[in-house]
Amino acid sequence: MAAKQARFVAVANEKGGVGKTAMVINLGAALSAMGKRILIVDMDPQHNAGSGLGIEADDEAITVYDLMSAPDQYNAADAVFPTKWKNLELIASHIDLAGAELELVEAEGRENRLNMALKGLATKYDVILMDTPPSLSLLTINVFAFCREVLVPCQTHPYAFRALTDLFDTIEAVQEEINPELRISGLVPTFFDQRTRVSNMILDRLRSDERYSHMLYDTAIRANTTIAASTEAAKPVVFYRKTSNGARDFTALAAEFLKRAP
Repeated sequence: MAAKQARFVAVANEKGGVGKTAMVINLGAALSAMGKRILIVDMDPQHNAGSGLGIEADDEAITVYDLMSAPDQYNAADAVFPTKWKNLELIASHIDLAGAELELVEAEGRENRLNMALKGLATKYDVILMDTPPSLSLLTINVFAFCREVLVPCQTHPYAFRALTDLFDTIEAVQEEINPELRISGLVPTFFDQRTRVSNMILDRLRSDERYSHMLYDTAIRANTTIAASTEAAKPVVFYRKTSNGARDFTALAAEFLKRAP
């Protein structure tokens, strides 16, 4: 029997401020608490996913930058950091990753550097979650070339709703040119506040829009100050305060994520 392959999932949105990194950290943590083996790969040069897990890679550590710059020289398994929590591991980013796009612009197969770097990890985890920069860049294209699924956090705000069109166009172009197996596996409302007219209006639009309704998750991540507090404490909210709305929402999201497995 063939070894089980991990789900490769990009959490992506070209618009910043939609809760993308918080989703990577907290969805990953909630899945790990359910016994799933999770690897988070921080592809954002700002390295917030690592910071949110209490990990700061020093100059001697092997990071995503090293793996992409010289995939033949480094073993991805050597770049994995354990976290404080069982089943939850990280490949860290580094500020130098910001320059990788310029360094790789002339490289052959530059859009597949991540694929080359992470080969061999597919059977070691149940889910590999990728945090992406809030822009369309060579780093994002590498993530889309590697992954099979895109999970899209959408802030329940008009600007975020309008930005979905550009993101979906980008993913369609990647499907046509680079990775035909890539698909949008879900759209998750974030920063939802049922007390406000705007949040309810955008959620209603997502539910009624034929482009998005079939991929919309039932779980919405509510606006919750505990999520921000847990980020400051470098501890996922499901471990920081288990009774908070943030912990409940991400636990529900993790359960729905598993039910939606391809």
